[in-house]
Amino acid sequence: MNWRRLRTLMRREALATFRDPFTLTILVTVPLVALLLFGYVLSTEVKGLALGVLDNNGTSASRRLVAELAAKGTFDAHRYTTREALEGALVSGAISAAIIIPPDFDRDLRAAASGRDLPQIQLIYDGGEAVLAGNAEGFLRGLISATVAGLVADETPQVAGARPAALLPAAVPPRASGIEVVTRSVFNPKLDGTPFMVAGTFGFVLSFLTVLITAVSIVTEKLTGTFEQLQVTPATSMEILLGKLLPLGAVFAFDVVLMVLVAGFLLRVWPVGSALFFVIVSSFYVFVSLALGLIISATSATTAEAVQKSVLFSIPLVQLSGFAFPIRSMPTVVQWLTEVFPATHYIRISRAIYIRGEGPLSLLPEIALLALFAVVLMTYALRTIEARQ
Repeated sequence: MNWRRLRTLMRREALATFRDPFTLTILVTVPLVALLLFGYVLSTEVKGLALGVLDNNGTSASRRLVAELAAKGTFDAHRYTTREALEGALVSGAISAAIIIPPDFDRDLRAAASGRDLPQIQLIYDGGEAVLAGNAEGFLRGLISATVAGLVADETPQVAGARPAALLPAAVPPRASGIEVVTRSVFNPKLDGTPFMVAGTFGFVLSFLTVLITAVSIVTEKLTGTFEQLQVTPATSMEILLGKLLPLGAVFAFDVVLMVLVAGFLLRVWPVGSALFFVIVSSFYVFVSLALGLIISATSATTAEAVQKSVLFSIPLVQLSGFAFPIRSMPTVVQWLTEVFPATHYIRISRAIYIRGEGPLSLLPEIALLALFAVVLMTYALRTIEARQ
C-alpha cells in the first residue's frame, strides 16, 4: 500500500464531499433532525396525557388524589359529572384514559387505616393505542398507589412510640387484599422513554444514512465515469476502498459527537457510561455500514436502484433490530434472524452504554461480533472493487 496515493485519494474524496453543499447538508442535518424527532416525538414517555376524572365522592381526599395525578405533569385532568359523558369523551378520543372514584372513597380510606382492604378505583383506557395505554396504566397505578398510601397514613391514628408515616420507607407500598406488591425500576427509575429512543436513534442513523449516502455517491461516480477513471490509476483496490471510506467515516464520526452533544444539551440525555468509549464504538460501526453501502453500490446500475435497495434495507432495520420494537417479544425464529443484522448488536451496545453504563469488558462479545461483521463486509466490498478492475 502506498500511503502517498492513499492520502491523495482521501483528499480527493474529502474535496468532492465539501464541494457538494446538498450532500454536506444531508450529512450534518439529517442525523440531528432524526435525533430530535425520535427523542421528542416518538418518546415512550407519558406527558400531558388527557385524563378523564369522574369524582363521585367529592371530598377532600378525592380532590387530593386528583390534584396529585395532575401535579406531576404526566396527566391533564378533565372532570366529568356523569359516567355517560366520561365514556363519550373516551370514545370520541377527547381523553385517552379515565379514573372513576367511588362515592364511598373517604369511608374506605378510614376502613383501610383500620387494617381492612384499600379502596378500589376504576381505571379505563383506550386500548386502541396499546403501547400508550400500557405506559399510562403503569404511571396511573404508581401515582395512585403512592397517593392512596399517603392518604391512608394520614387517616391512621398515631400510636405512642410508633414511627411517623413520613419516616416509613418510601419503597414499601400499601397492602391490598392481603397481598403486598413491591415495584422497582432499575437503570431508569423515572421510567423516561427518551434515553431508550435516543440510544436507538444512533443505530438507525448510522445504519441507514451511511448506507444510502455511500451507495448513491459511488453509483453516481460510476454513471459519470469518475469511478472507472479511478480504477485505471496505479491505486490498488485497498487504497481505493480506504480512500472512499475514511473521509466519509470521519464525517459520520463528527456526526456522532454532534449528536451526543445535542442529545445532552437539548434532550437532557447523556450517556451513563463513558462518552469517549461510545464515540469510539460508534465510529467503528460507521465503517461496517459504509462497507455495506459499497456492496449495494456494486450491485446497483442506477442511482434510483441504489436508493431503493437502501430503503429496503432500512425496513428490517427498523422492524427487527430492536430500534423501535423489543426483540424479546418477537417469535423465537425471528429473534435468531435479528442476530444477522449488525445494527442489532450496535443498538444493544448503544443502549448498554447510554442507559446501563456498561464498559468494554461486559460488552466484549457484542464488540467481537461487530468486528466479525466488519471483516466480512470489508472483504466482500474489496472483492467487488477488484472484480471491476
